[in-house]
Amino acid sequence: MSKLNSLVAAAYAAGASDLHIEAGLPPAFRVDGRLTIQPGPIEPKESRAMARDVAGQDGWDRFLTDRSLDLSRNIAGVRCRLNLLHSRRGVGLAIRLLRPGVPSISELNLHPSLDELAALPHGLVLVSGPTGSGKSSTIAALVQAINVSRSCHILTLEEPVEHWYRSSRAFIRQREVGSDTPSYEQGLLDALREDPDVIVVGEVRRPQTMRLTLDAAETGHLVFTSVHSATVAEALHRIVAAFPAEIQDGVRAQLAGSLRAVVCQQLTLRDDLGIRVPELEILRVNDAARNVIRGGQLSRLPSVLETGADAGSYSRERYRRWLDARPSFHTPPKVAPGQQPGDELPPPPSPAPRKRSALDRAIGRSDMELPAVASPDGAPVFVLDEVEEDAASILSGLLGKS
Repeated sequence: MSKLNSLVAAAYAAGASDLHIEAGLPPAFRVDGRLTIQPGPIEPKESRAMARDVAGQDGWDRFLTDRSLDLSRNIAGVRCRLNLLHSRRGVGLAIRLLRPGVPSISELNLHPSLDELAALPHGLVLVSGPTGSGKSSTIAALVQAINVSRSCHILTLEEPVEHWYRSSRAFIRQREVGSDTPSYEQGLLDALREDPDVIVVGEVRRPQTMRLTLDAAETGHLVFTSVHSATVAEALHRIVAAFPAEIQDGVRAQLAGSLRAVVCQQLTLRDDLGIRVPELEILRVNDAARNVIRGGQLSRLPSVLETGADAGSYSRERYRRWLDARPSFHTPPKVAPGQQPGDELPPPPSPAPRKRSALDRAIGRSDMELPAVASPDGAPVFVLDEVEEDAASILSGLLGKS
């Protein structure tokens, strides 16, 4: 992984939030929200080797089947969230570079009133924003605030695990969807039997996940989760609209009863500071907000934000005024920190041995890695995985094993 190590270290030193690697193209860094192309294309065999090394054998087998894989790793001392993908050019990697350790609310330059969300006894807190706006980091900061201040049981469900928490006052369990539990839905069903005080759901996308998340918030747990949206109103609309029309009234009532706050954020480049700073909308749910949500009048939420200052709500404009008056900001280092003891996630338990089918034995999958895909007429098609033989040799080998 020496080439990948050097690319990650260079991207981190450049202050990049993301690194993109694509077979046949030069690597690209996303710095302050803009892509910058680096010199030198990545050969297809190089990108494939990088992906295979970070995935490990079990992950690589899943990637060959699904053509996509989410995982997290420490690379060159930098905590990374990776998506491996298959494109027309070959194998590519999209890598999110994370800060070392777990960030605090002040280190993320967030409003100090967010500490109050960590002190809530129960209810639902939504963190929303577009892709790459720092939602996961904000949730991590809230969890860390609980970790250092309260003796409680925190359970996280993530895909993949991004920040590795070291228990302080809290007892923390982290479960990775796909490795430790098959789905968010199963993880949430399990959670109700595992005595948590705080539940973190990495992201709600499917209605069943949303329903179980609302149920968990209603039954006395403090629940943090994220959703993609540009505004507070859009975040709530996306949750309600995911359900069939005939049950949306009930969902709105459930949401109005369990919701405690919505934090919607975007990152804005500050040229004077050389960093991107989060700009927030914060809805602290009061009676006015509950009535608007229950009645399905989400278009009225901007006025609720404007008039809800006493409850701790912030419109985007009011929050910008607070940023302009803020005397100082935290500036993160742009040098790769080197891996610290305890930063690396423990490896997942070894999977149970997989029985090889007769077809696997016939074609020697363990040696040649021939993932089966479906053809339009339903017949199996085998995709050769970089075999350095001519077609006649391959056919002769397969016939000889039958």
